[in-house]
Amino acid sequence: MKDRIYICHTFYHAYISVVKELNLPDDKRGGATLMLSTMSNDFALFPDRAKASGLFEDVVMFDEKEDVNFPEVMKYHNDRGNLILNLLQRIKYTKMLGKVQEPYIPVNLREYGDIYIFCDSDPIGYYLNYKRIRYHAVEDGLDTIKYCDDARYGNRGHFGLKAFLAGLNLIFIENGYSKYCIDMEVNDISSLKYKLEKYIEVPRKKLFDGIRDEDRHYLLDMFMDEPEELLRQIESAPQDKRKVMILSDPVCDLDTRQRIMRDIIDEYAKDALVFIKPHPRDKVDYSNAFKDCIIIKGRFPMEILNEIPQFKMDTVVSILTVVDAIEFAETKVFLGADFMDRYEDPSIHRQNEVI
Repeated sequence: MKDRIYICHTFYHAYISVVKELNLPDDKRGGATLMLSTMSNDFALFPDRAKASGLFEDVVMFDEKEDVNFPEVMKYHNDRGNLILNLLQRIKYTKMLGKVQEPYIPVNLREYGDIYIFCDSDPIGYYLNYKRIRYHAVEDGLDTIKYCDDARYGNRGHFGLKAFLAGLNLIFIENGYSKYCIDMEVNDISSLKYKLEKYIEVPRKKLFDGIRDEDRHYLLDMFMDEPEELLRQIESAPQDKRKVMILSDPVCDLDTRQRIMRDIIDEYAKDALVFIKPHPRDKVDYSNAFKDCIIIKGRFPMEILNEIPQFKMDTVVSILTVVDAIEFAETKVFLGADFMDRYEDPSIHRQNEVI
């Protein structure tokens, strides 16, 4: 039996997996597998660096497939206009989506003592339930459920009935409601409106603080392509200007996203030296569109910047990315739903309000 495996879909998931490993004593490390889904993310050079780190026994890539790739699955994804008919159809969809993943799973998941999965709402969650493999769910991002309870939002209307059916493994609901989910790690239970007995509190800050000083190099070594280039940008920048970093988010269309960035600069960064940290899934070419700004290159979680002592900002502005874990800025601005109301239908980003 192998020790444990972390199933990740984003750089942030991989980051938390590394942090969890670095919280273990030396004699417990080195036995974990890191499984990286390519469904929505290009991990670039990170897998090679993770392998070379020695922190993991193995790093494997997972060619996870969305439901739209399978007509035999999608035929059960239509609104039949009736609760009972929709539930009967969903039972078939749940089983089929899990079944079609099987050829793409790169390891035998039954060999692992513990399986940790971020985003069990993705097809891998359906596979684990189809195969009746028990697993631990981990909150997707920092306080994700607080800001968007996807399980309840995606199943609003007769939620109690649907949760009951998920408990029988007839349909699937993410974030702790599945029969084969052992428990779900969340950052802060007290912040959640709806509690679930499977929720266990694992504060992210406690994990970050639990890393020994001599181990912090793992984070920069694995996640940053060119930390020296960022240091050069900082050192060559005017030292008498206020420094503002803006975190992009993959919201709206690309043109609207650029308009959002310009509006943020006008409102929060006039006469400041502006750093833009693109989201790993953001496709805007900020280097060409914002030539007066310093673009932080590479795809990595913004928490990695906490590991660079010379990196200090006066202000960080975020659209939807939670900024509580940032330690390198004096002022942190989280714009949130009220700000996004200016650019898109409020129902798109106010899910908790309609549960």
